[in-house]
Amino acid sequence: MTATSSAPAAHRRTFHHALANTLVASVVNATVWFAVTFWVYLETRSVFATGVIAGMFLGLTALSGVWFGGLVDRYRKRNVMLGSSAVSLALYAASLVVYLAAGPETFRDPTSPVLWGLVLLLMSGVIVGNIRGIAMSTVVTLLVPEPERDRANGMVGTTTGVSFLVTSVISGLLIGLSGMLSVILVALTLTAAAIVHLATLSIPELRAVRNAGESHRTDLRGTIALVAAVPGLLALIAFSTINNFLGGILMALADPYGLSLVSVEVWGLLFGVLSTGFIIGGLLISKRGLGRNPLRTLLLANLVLWGVCSVFALRSSIVLLAVGFFIYLCVVPYAEASEQTVLQKVVPFERQGRVFGFAQSVEQAASPLTAFLISPLAQFVFVPFMTTGAGAQLLGPWFGTGPERGLALLFTIAGILGLVLTLVAFTSRHYRRLSRHYLEGAEQEAPVEPAAEHEGRELAAAA
Repeated sequence: MTATSSAPAAHRRTFHHALANTLVASVVNATVWFAVTFWVYLETRSVFATGVIAGMFLGLTALSGVWFGGLVDRYRKRNVMLGSSAVSLALYAASLVVYLAAGPETFRDPTSPVLWGLVLLLMSGVIVGNIRGIAMSTVVTLLVPEPERDRANGMVGTTTGVSFLVTSVISGLLIGLSGMLSVILVALTLTAAAIVHLATLSIPELRAVRNAGESHRTDLRGTIALVAAVPGLLALIAFSTINNFLGGILMALADPYGLSLVSVEVWGLLFGVLSTGFIIGGLLISKRGLGRNPLRTLLLANLVLWGVCSVFALRSSIVLLAVGFFIYLCVVPYAEASEQTVLQKVVPFERQGRVFGFAQSVEQAASPLTAFLISPLAQFVFVPFMTTGAGAQLLGPWFGTGPERGLALLFTIAGILGLVLTLVAFTSRHYRRLSRHYLEGAEQEAPVEPAAEHEGRELAAAA
């Protein structure tokens, strides 16, 4: 039984086509992002330069989410997705011109304006692709009946896992083949193919009629007001954001910790195998769903996530690390799909783009920010603490000593903090209010009318 088996056949087919199209676009954009980071480091040998790229992604994502969400709310979802790919295509084409016009020596200088102009063009093409993620969440609401949206969100999670699994491999191979040239050419070809395919789809959509006096503006204050209007929703986003702050510790320290236990070849292969956990989790959701109350599933998933995080580094064991990471990656889709399913029900359809965009801005910015801040803390505090400091004497006899045990201590502390946070959330009034709101069927359908024929021209003007 698929996620949309009881939906009309046309809707089911359209959903699957839209999902496959979004997968191609996501793989392309993520490959460009990974490849830019690899390429800039190999050309300049500057760690600072790669940090700037990460900061660029963080800043642009945080600044653009609310505005992108407003576009998704205001225009037909198919037109928004087409506009996103068209802008990415134009930016990648401009990048190709810059790359071919500049000499190879230009890109070896980390202070070169041409280098950073090229990076900005490529990263802007990636960031514009974030519109698709917001739009796809609303397409699930549009095409999938409410009782089956959890399973559809599981399918979306599976495509995210597939994208995550293949992106690093593809980007590394392309960079090794011919540098950024092959990456840009592949991005242009597949983005154009995605546009042609999406243009042939017909997504049955009516545009919601806004209440009298409701603003078309996508300002941050108005978006926060939309979120605050749903009981407990702001607390849910805050909870997910704090979890992502803690998750940033894994993002920053997983590779150094794994490489302290095995060789780079073994770690790369092992992590590729472990990444299948994300796909397995998404497939399980698409088959079995999330249960009657996805909010409860979200918190239970976080109990598992942080329980695993608090124990997988208690001993310097690659087996313990592998088992823990695999369980962690299997459960992550449950947390993400649960949040998506709750938002799709408790937020009126005509406002979902702004709410998803706001959540994207806040939550996705959290992990990279923590990753940026935690590295010096690990290097200058926890590693010395567990190598030659007081921690080696107090904890060393049973926890172990050395640099990797400093990283392990950070994992354990993050896991304990996450467990405490989740248990507090379980007992909060915000959890009870939002659960009650969800279970009572809070979705309010707005009156609809056919979308204006000139909407596509409006979207082009806005872009």
